Amino acid sequence: MTHELYRQAAPQSEAFSNLRDLYNAITTEVRKLYVGQDELLLGTLTALFSGGHVLIESVPGLGKTLFVRTLGQILGCQFGRVQFTADLMPSDITGAPVYDMKESEFRFRPGPIFTQLLLADEINRSPAKTHAALLEVMQEYRVTVDGTSHQVPRPFLVLATQNPLESEGTYNLPEAQLDRFMFKLHVDYPTAEEEMDVLRMHSQQLDLNERLREEVQTVTNPETLVAAIGQCGGVRIEDGLTDYINKIVRMTRQWTAFHIGASPRAGIALMQAARTLAAFSGRDFATPDDVVEIALPALRHRVQLTAEAEVEGRDVDEELRMLIRGIEVPRD
Repeated sequence: MTHELYRQAAPQSEAFSNLRDLYNAITTEVRKLYVGQDELLLGTLTALFSGGHVLIESVPGLGKTLFVRTLGQILGCQFGRVQFTADLMPSDITGAPVYDMKESEFRFRPGPIFTQLLLADEINRSPAKTHAALLEVMQEYRVTVDGTSHQVPRPFLVLATQNPLESEGTYNLPEAQLDRFMFKLHVDYPTAEEEMDVLRMHSQQLDLNERLREEVQTVTNPETLVAAIGQCGGVRIEDGLTDYINKIVRMTRQWTAFHIGASPRAGIALMQAARTLAAFSGRDFATPDDVVEIALPALRHRVQLTAEAEVEGRDVDEELRMLIRGIEVPRD
């Protein structure tokens, strides 16, 4: 849906050339070990540089752990993984006080959430109280235990996954919690050509840790990423584009196929993402193409089809495409 010719011809800013170069360097390194899944790569990097988090809907075995580990090596960031289960407690994620017999006092023992890239695998297999613990730290970047706040390291990105095929033993995320995720990304089976590349690259039983060290270069560090996130916030968005985003979000609340429309947080996510995409292109201003390119991941989990639309077999993404096509694009 993006007008690639326009994006290539759009004037670039020297001030944002460093972000364009950093984005290109990251994607080049990721492709050394990870094949395809363009939406996952673009959406994750956009969320990272926008200060957001992503929900990934995918069947098992499509390389999500490999992707996050590879990304952590490239970014110079800590990587963590939590397998969500029905008996997982909030303290298993956040950490808890532990009695120190030598000092005769309780000391806080950090949980696995104290990392920078966290893969929350099968998040919908845990009950609501465990979800709440994760979503709180996603919003506030801190954990409060016994009245003391503990900051998580920055940058901090949560990639939560859920399996769309299994419903037994799962807990649906409420709409209010889904809204905390900047994007919902779909990871589908690879094409025939991509799967051939996967077989060639990952069928020799080589040690992954060794491959990460030898084949993938670290191109940045957490301090640089934090500075880049702040720089992305400086991309200009004209009033006409703000109005365009506002119309898209408000139209989801009037669309006949939707029972629930997008919240104002969706508009904020679209503006932040448009700024980041512009920076990835080396521009200091956002365009309607930036908004359209990231609109589906930003909106698909924030709307809900009516019962009639579900019976008719309508698709959320296709409804959103129709909605966006019907809104006039600002010319300047």
